[in-house]
Amino acid sequence: MLDRRQWLWGALAGGWAAPGLAAGAAPDERSGGDPLGSLQWPTLRAQYLGADAPVRFTDDVLVRTPAFADDALNVPLQIDARPLAARGPALRRILVVVDRNPVREVLQFEPLRALPVLAFRLRLEQASPVRAMAQTEDGAWHVGSAMAQAPGGGCTVSGATRIDGSWRATLNQVQARIFPNVLQGSRRLRVNVMHPMDTGLVAGIPAFYIEQLQLLDAAGEAWWRLQLHEPVSENPFLTFELPLAGPERFRLTGQDNNGNRIDAEVRA
Repeated sequence: MLDRRQWLWGALAGGWAAPGLAAGAAPDERSGGDPLGSLQWPTLRAQYLGADAPVRFTDDVLVRTPAFADDALNVPLQIDARPLAARGPALRRILVVVDRNPVREVLQFEPLRALPVLAFRLRLEQASPVRAMAQTEDGAWHVGSAMAQAPGGGCTVSGATRIDGSWRATLNQVQARIFPNVLQGSRRLRVNVMHPMDTGLVAGIPAFYIEQLQLLDAAGEAWWRLQLHEPVSENPFLTFELPLAGPERFRLTGQDNNGNRIDAEVRA
């Protein structure tokens, strides 16, 4: 019988894909031309991208999520910007946001020397478009979108380790491993960091979440960087793709918003 973690990543590997842009609602003026017809998009664009920044919706940034996620606290998501990176110019960063979450910004990913692919879980308060907005070196933004569905309330309830109090014993513990990924021609890195990732939207529990993570080689050079926010799920489980050629050992470092440090060795 599959455990929950095997089921989750097996589902993502199977390519659950929400309807693409062609299947979205017809754009209208109120949504600022958004293919999913979200009335929140114009405000979201102004807040995160700037009113004057060049923006285009594209299938070159893939956003994959189940047609319906049973657990609103753990909605699987995969971002894949390899088609965009293959076209050039170079990819600078990927910003993930949820239109209808009370906290919209989920994370910012700088691939650096890694491939522009990331899988993780997020909290979803209600059915919403999810955006992966990739900025290239020329300053342009390329937006991939998918509609995510879940029962709701994922941002306003506590996770399991907060409820039973076990987070204190495991805070910022790391499990990480690099595996060969022959089919993709890369090496897969899976990272699990134990943390309650509190959103601050539950009465009496302030926001408490991992703010930064980065993967460093022996020379101190970063291979990727992450800035995380409250909607990332409890005990973040993150999957990256690294080039086949490269170091066998790395160091994962970071901290949460209370200054607690994360520091662990990563190797095959």
